[in-house]
Amino acid sequence: MPSRRVKRRIFAGSVCEQYVFTTPSRTGSLQTAEPRVRFKTEDERIQHRESISRRHHARVFNANFNPQSLYTTLTLDNDHEVHTLEEGRKIGDLLVRRLKYANPDAQIMLYMGRGRSTSRIHYHMVSNGLTEEAIRGKWKAGKIVRIDKLKTNNYYNGENHGQDYTGLANYLFAHWTPEQGGKRWKQTKNIVQPEYEKPTVVTRKYTVDNPPVAPKGYKLVESKATQYGYLYFKYVVECVKNNTERTQRKQC
Repeated sequence: MPSRRVKRRIFAGSVCEQYVFTTPSRTGSLQTAEPRVRFKTEDERIQHRESISRRHHARVFNANFNPQSLYTTLTLDNDHEVHTLEEGRKIGDLLVRRLKYANPDAQIMLYMGRGRSTSRIHYHMVSNGLTEEAIRGKWKAGKIVRIDKLKTNNYYNGENHGQDYTGLANYLFAHWTPEQGGKRWKQTKNIVQPEYEKPTVVTRKYTVDNPPVAPKGYKLVESKATQYGYLYFKYVVECVKNNTERTQRKQC
C-alpha cells in the first residue's frame, strides 16, 4: 500500500516535540494523521495508552507553568485526617473552589496521593496567579510542607533543559493509583492546551543521527527511534525572555 512520510510538531511552553512517521497515502486529511501503532500483546497496548496520557499531561504542564508558578505540598493533620479517597477528593475539590472564588484568574492543577510509609492522604498543587499568603489562608485542614517557585533550569542526564518540567510532571502523574479511579489530576477550566501543528509531508530522510532542524531559538536534547516504528525528537528553548510561550519562541 502506498505511504508517505509525515512530521508533526507540538509546542508546549519551552518544549517542542516532533514526530516523524509513516501514514498511508489514502489518509485524506493530514490534520488527523497519527503514527500507526501495532501491538504484540494487550499489555503493550495498555502501556502505550498510559504513555500517551503521561505525555499529554507533561505537555499541558509545560504549556502552563514557568519559574513564577508555585509548587505546594499539603498534608492533613490528625483532626482532619480521612481514610477514604472519596473523602480526600472532597477536601481537595473544596480547596480549589475556595482558591478560585478568591482568585478567579488562578490556574491550578491538583494531585492527590498517599504517603509511601504512612498511607496518609496528601496533595500536591501547582499554580499561577496565587500568592503564598493566599494559599496559606485557604488551607485549614493541616500543614503546608512547602511552597516553592518552579526551577528556572532543569537538568536531565547532565544537560540543562531550561523550563522543561517533564520530570516534575511525571512525578506528579505517578501519584494516581487505580484505586482512586477517575482522573489523575484536577485542573481549573482556564488551563491552556499545548499547540499541535498540522502534520506536513516530508521529502528528506530523517534518522536519529539526522534530525529535523530545530525551531529558531531551540536546541535538540533528545533523538530516538521508538519501539513502535516512528522517530521522536525533543527540543527546548535555549534562552527565555518572557513567560508567554509564543513570545518565547519569537524572542529567543
